[in-house]
Amino acid sequence: MSETSTLHRILDYSARADPYPLYAELRKTPVALQEDGSYVISTYREITDILHNPHLSSDVRNLSRPTPAAERRDTPSFINIDPPEHDRLRRLAMRHFGPPCTPGLVTGMQPQLTEIVSSLIDDFANTQLVDIVDDFAYPFPVTVICHLLGVPRDDEPRFHQWVNAIIDSLDYDPKTDPPEKLNLGAQATDDLHQYLGGLLEPRHDRPGDDLLSRLANDDGPDGRMTDEEIISTANLLLIAGHETTVNLITNGMLTLLRHPHVLQRLRGEPDLIVRLVEELLRYEPPVHIVPWRAAYSDITIADTVIPKGSQIMLMLASGSRDPDRFDDPDRFDPDRQDNQHLGFGSGIHLCFGGPLARLETQIALSELVRRLDRPRLVTDPPPYRPSPVLRGPIHLHIEQS
Repeated sequence: MSETSTLHRILDYSARADPYPLYAELRKTPVALQEDGSYVISTYREITDILHNPHLSSDVRNLSRPTPAAERRDTPSFINIDPPEHDRLRRLAMRHFGPPCTPGLVTGMQPQLTEIVSSLIDDFANTQLVDIVDDFAYPFPVTVICHLLGVPRDDEPRFHQWVNAIIDSLDYDPKTDPPEKLNLGAQATDDLHQYLGGLLEPRHDRPGDDLLSRLANDDGPDGRMTDEEIISTANLLLIAGHETTVNLITNGMLTLLRHPHVLQRLRGEPDLIVRLVEELLRYEPPVHIVPWRAAYSDITIADTVIPKGSQIMLMLASGSRDPDRFDDPDRFDPDRQDNQHLGFGSGIHLCFGGPLARLETQIALSELVRRLDRPRLVTDPPPYRPSPVLRGPIHLHIEQS
């Protein structure tokens, strides 16, 4: 079976429930040239090497053939630009989101996060049939990120549709997908941009205690973000701040229900949750694929020369199951040592919100395991979201006694 057909099988929805055997096929050729001239990298060492390579670009303008789903705006979010501008914008955002300027922000949220989780579980604690996604894993991080940004929680139905359309367009393939998929994503990007702009404008004169207000009025050592930069940053945080965490929590609960001995152990050893979440990030990560990066110049990886301007696809979830890096990689082992997974990426674009996602998932899974009464899967495998990039169940129905 050729590498090209293996990739196509991975991207096909029929593989969504279990892409891991296909990743194993793909790893036989660590750097695989595709029919369209792009390169797929699937092994741990090669992925980490290229993520730390200064000749790798996140800027679509460095592609010789720009992808149809690439951002159209003149001010992309900082995950889609390169140093030194990337570094400046990331530092400005981090001043209000975590260390070193606000080191206690995430850890200080623990009581509030626990309160939200407890309230959600209260709502279905005595219900026999529960959808972990709709009833819990989605509303929890959405509530949190809305509070942090200063986005009204009641507006969730509006931006939920936009976010879904944007995510659906990430893996747009002009050979197989209708143009409407790309057009809907583009329109949703415009709608979300206008919406966030409307929230930002009054905060210049009447700031509140939220991230939008702080960014709008920050005159730190790197200067102030423009409104367009603030909107792009807020767009990124709103989408990434809940979509990835929804998948991580849901994948985590699914994994625990498939490993009841680990679930029981967690009940008796609550401190296990920290290592358990790290293993989840390796074993069933929320982000499986970085759909594109670009080569600034010719790059040599695993004796393969990737020409300047080539599109590069990074198979992060495959790298985290690489047997050359992890012992018995297809086994879920919360006691695993030296667990330097790719669940949050690596290099300069290491996930900005990783500390918050970790804490949210630790609290969510701990409380679910503690309070649910003998939970059982209704359907295994559950139905999955369409995207192969942000992979997770669209519903996870469980029964409890």
